[in-house]
Amino acid sequence: MMKKVFGWLGKGVAAAITLALLYQVWLFAHVLWWIDHNPASTSFMEAGLARQQEKNPDAELRHKWVPYDRISIHLKRAIVAAEDAKFLSHEGFDVDGIQLAVEKNLKKGRLVAGGSTISQQLAKNLFLSGERSFIRKGQEAVITLMIEATWSKRRILDVYLNVIEWGDGIYGAEAAARRYYKTSAANLGRDQAARLAAMVPNPRWYENHRSSRAYQRRVAVISRYMGSAQVPR
Repeated sequence: MMKKVFGWLGKGVAAAITLALLYQVWLFAHVLWWIDHNPASTSFMEAGLARQQEKNPDAELRHKWVPYDRISIHLKRAIVAAEDAKFLSHEGFDVDGIQLAVEKNLKKGRLVAGGSTISQQLAKNLFLSGERSFIRKGQEAVITLMIEATWSKRRILDVYLNVIEWGDGIYGAEAAARRYYKTSAANLGRDQAARLAAMVPNPRWYENHRSSRAYQRRVAVISRYMGSAQVPR
């Protein structure tokens, strides 16, 4: 009897491992496809649309893909200054940032900070949910390695700027520029770029709280450092 039980357990474990490996292959196939094809949607977009359609079944996302060269250099610099100052030099992970996040998590006794780079944030946006767990962070790390191994830094920033959330139902730099400044992503000025970059950590909250002190402080800090931020050409 015990032999049968262990036999079934062994088969179950083998099946679970096989499914997990197949899922990684599926993820990697998408990563390779998106080297030179633009994602039509992301996990975060799908979740955002579902959330909106709970209130309004006819709701649609505001999103328009624009080429990297048609996104303001000010926005590129502001995003790198705000989200990942070491973007060009790391290989997907900021060790110092992770160490600070671990210290915060240990102090709080739960996962409250991630120390995520732009590459990690993109991995999460493309494939994963917004929940915070160590399992999800592990999968995020694997996808980050896939992206960093196959994409250029320019491509990473290109996709990131075109898919991240900038308010309720607003995704990508072009939709954000139209929503907040009635202009194109290409024509965003320095101050406008700093203000958009300041929204990224919590875009749905900042959409209606851009007069808050926390937001104004973030804008000031980003404005101070964005001029020296290095971005892919």
